[in-house]
Amino acid sequence: MYDLIIKNAKLIDNSVTDIAIKHGKIVEIDKNIIATSNRVLDLQNQHYISAGWIDSHTHCFAHSPIYYDEPDLIGVESGVTAVVDAGSVGALDIDEFYDLAMQAKTHVYSFLNISKIGLVRQSELADMQDVDVPLFDQTLAKYPNFIIGIKVRMSRSVVGENGILPLIKAKEMQKKTGLPLMIHVGNNPPELDEIADLLTKGDIITHCFNGKPNQIFDKQNNLRDSIKRAIERGVILDIGHGGESFSFAVAERAKCLDVYPNTISSDIYSKNRLQGPVFSLANVMNKFISLGYSKTRIIDSVTKNAAQILHLNNKGEIAIGYDADLTIFDLKQQTVSLTDSEGEKRECHEQFVPLAAIVKNTTKNVTIIEIKQEGSKNELRISN
Repeated sequence: MYDLIIKNAKLIDNSVTDIAIKHGKIVEIDKNIIATSNRVLDLQNQHYISAGWIDSHTHCFAHSPIYYDEPDLIGVESGVTAVVDAGSVGALDIDEFYDLAMQAKTHVYSFLNISKIGLVRQSELADMQDVDVPLFDQTLAKYPNFIIGIKVRMSRSVVGENGILPLIKAKEMQKKTGLPLMIHVGNNPPELDEIADLLTKGDIITHCFNGKPNQIFDKQNNLRDSIKRAIERGVILDIGHGGESFSFAVAERAKCLDVYPNTISSDIYSKNRLQGPVFSLANVMNKFISLGYSKTRIIDSVTKNAAQILHLNNKGEIAIGYDADLTIFDLKQQTVSLTDSEGEKRECHEQFVPLAAIVKNTTKNVTIIEIKQEGSKNELRISN
């Protein structure tokens, strides 16, 4: 007997299927699965389903003094089944973060900051004494399934007088691990060209569509040669929207040149969740609807692309043998005004509206977290 059967679920291509789950895994995908389960969720050909959304750039260490949030508020309670904390924590705080993360219903992962102090201050890489390589290596060895990448922030306010040195150090540290390296880019120095030319296949440039002077386009509004070369080498582009790092104008110019992000992420934390302009991963995804992206490209950017880039095996796809991490959502026809990090607005006539998150839990079963939509009486029909 199956643990859960999801009936009449619409995929993003508008095809309809049933999905059977047992022991936290997808075990059957077909149009008419016989209901051999006491637990059936019927989406009635009305609601969409995808692999669970993955937000590959968040800040969810609740005890961080600067950028903090609760994993479940930005995770399952927003339709996101997995969140990756992008460098809030260094080696000194990882034990505390791990303990908190294990209490969440959302799957939580960490990109460990190369600075042992993490984000206890904005300038965590201004003193290279805070890059403790032996401690860093010990920490990676202690949490091999929790720490899935390395984070280095390369902007003027962070590195101080150290210029490109923290990135050179991060690349040395990365060689021993093979883990993805995420590079925050912002105001110069160091220059983006200098940063990009050091990156190799699988490295992630986050805040890739920021509107700052050190952006991916030069003064003539052409894509920098260094970014072209980086993309050709297999360097990944990640949105990392945040409060200061996403520009509609840059994103529009990129689309005109067929330059697309590999992953769409929020860079969410409590302030930009509550006050905007981020609010949620779904809200960021809606901005790409307004830019004319296909729904399939958007969903891929928060599911299979993210899972592959982050090496999250058995996640990111609705496929037999994969973890039963799933997001149920509507595509609501409604015009809304959306704002980027620079205060520019665009209208969107359709929205991703998450309704529920289904996550594989520690008992090898699944937990269904319904998201109550304000003013909506439409509830999912779950029989137990």
